[in-house]
Amino acid sequence: MSEPVLYEVADLWKSYSNGNRKVEVLKGVDLTVYRGDSVAITGPSGVGKSTLMHILGLLDRPVSGRVLFDGLDVLSLGDNERARVRNHRVGFVFQFFQLLPEFTALENVIMPGLIAGESERDLRKRATKILEEVGLGQRATHRPGELSGGEQQRVAIARSLIMNPDLVLADEPTGNLDPETGGEIESLLHELNVSKKTTLIVVTHKESLAGAMVRRVGLVGGKLKELQ
Repeated sequence: MSEPVLYEVADLWKSYSNGNRKVEVLKGVDLTVYRGDSVAITGPSGVGKSTLMHILGLLDRPVSGRVLFDGLDVLSLGDNERARVRNHRVGFVFQFFQLLPEFTALENVIMPGLIAGESERDLRKRATKILEEVGLGQRATHRPGELSGGEQQRVAIARSLIMNPDLVLADEPTGNLDPETGGEIESLLHELNVSKKTTLIVVTHKESLAGAMVRRVGLVGGKLKELQ
């Protein structure tokens, strides 16, 4: 890759206590992600893919290792600083959408910006444009309960883009959708990665989605292995 490195993790270890037993989940994970890259993380259920995703998204900390985000040592940051980096520079897409049911699609999209203290007027303009880009321009005033699963996931993708993040993390983004709708979301994620040059990391069991990424890595035995 000729693009600069955006994210680099080295010798990442993570364990949990299960009663009196220590369970090692990540055992020296190494991963380099470049700007504009698209990476699929695959592997059997329970191997730690979501745990790794939470660490990459600054939602969790490893036991040990190095995590550099655009050259910044994020493990050295306090909780407030980490939250700021996470809010401004990382977007999230989850399997179960995580939309607030009492708010409209547009209101859900602007929520990260409101948390960051940005102008609601400017956020609404940006959100309207992004919703149009993901094919929901006519559904901005609808609440999640009035939208299909695929439409809700498009809202979640729009929300992940509202802060113009350097990185979007998607955890099983098509796992709760039927095959046809899932295929539409796969195409949308790929299109956004290509058109916006937003770096994309997805955790997925779906071969079609993994195959659409530029790179594919497998998590097995607590370590990552480059697959393509």
